[in-house]
Amino acid sequence: TSCSITKNRIRLMNKIGFEWSIHDSWDAQYKDLVSYVNKFGNTRVPFRYDENRALGRWVDNQRIKYKRLQNGHTLYVTTKEQILLLNKIGFE
Repeated sequence: TSCSITKNRIRLMNKIGFEWSIHDSWDAQYKDLVSYVNKFGNTRVPFRYDENRALGRWVDNQRIKYKRLQNGHTLYVTTKEQILLLNKIGFE
């Protein structure tokens, strides 16, 4: 069977900041987080950060992925390289 997604669903997913490409998107969001740290001095991006709503959701998702890894899960977790990068900027 094949699965197709409608143009309307694609539009709605884009509207909520859906990440289509995991690796490229991770790097871009990480750069946005570094900019946030340079501006505010911390990594505590509000979930509904008006200046960059996708960043707030991404940061929350990184915390969830890290907790999953700590709890022994192996799927949908943060990689060791990503953890090192996040730790480098004082991720909380």
